[in-house]
Amino acid sequence: MPQPRAIDALLAKYSESHLNPTNELIHFVCVPVIMFTLLGLLWSLHPLVAFAFAAGSMWYYLRLSKPFAVGMFMMAAVMLSILAALPQTSILPLSVTIFVLAWIGQFIGHKIEGKKPSFFEDLRFLLIGPLFVLSFLYRRLHLAY
Repeated sequence: MPQPRAIDALLAKYSESHLNPTNELIHFVCVPVIMFTLLGLLWSLHPLVAFAFAAGSMWYYLRLSKPFAVGMFMMAAVMLSILAALPQTSILPLSVTIFVLAWIGQFIGHKIEGKKPSFFEDLRFLLIGPLFVLSFLYRRLHLAY
């Protein structure tokens, strides 16, 4: 039997602690929000820091799955464009507030699930969470990843 692709193994492992429909729904909302606010926090340091983080993430995603890398690139491009359009003085307070609220949501979801967040076992799962959410969209649109 052939070995599963790294992306398939990572998504399967991540899914183990995201089986409860309420927890999944919370993740579908909070994971993209956390992505956006993380980019906002990095943007507050300097826009190039946010772009560098996005580029590094894209390199990782490209190694895992070209179709996922395309989706994540489009998502990052939209998020970075929104940050560029926002008043610079509002980005840091908005990002901090929403980042904290979204993480509270995530931990509530895991309390409901009864399992700890995957990234406690492996920090790579912080980058896999967005792919977990994106995988649902890809399957709905019948896109291979």
